[in-house]
Amino acid sequence: MAVTKEQVESTLNSKLNPSHLDVSDTSGGCGASYCVEIVSEQFEGKRLLERHRMVNTALAEEMKQIHALSITKALTPQQWALQNPPPPNPQSPPAAA
Repeated sequence: MAVTKEQVESTLNSKLNPSHLDVSDTSGGCGASYCVEIVSEQFEGKRLLERHRMVNTALAEEMKQIHALSITKALTPQQWALQNPPPPNPQSPPAAA
């Protein structure tokens, strides 16, 4: 039985408690390959390789059936905030020059 997107999301949510998670099935719906973008406080103080290992370890059971996993982003909340600033509030007055 193929691994579903929902299974990948559920596992990552329970094991890494992300503040942002985007999982995409990149295999045309057959569950053979996934792309993951994840933001978690558990990544604080960890190098990128360690973060990727954490994701792979969390998905150890699912990886037995997944052909490929691409981790496009594994960020801390602070890194995510810097890369994705909130949109300007249209109701706030313009900043004084």
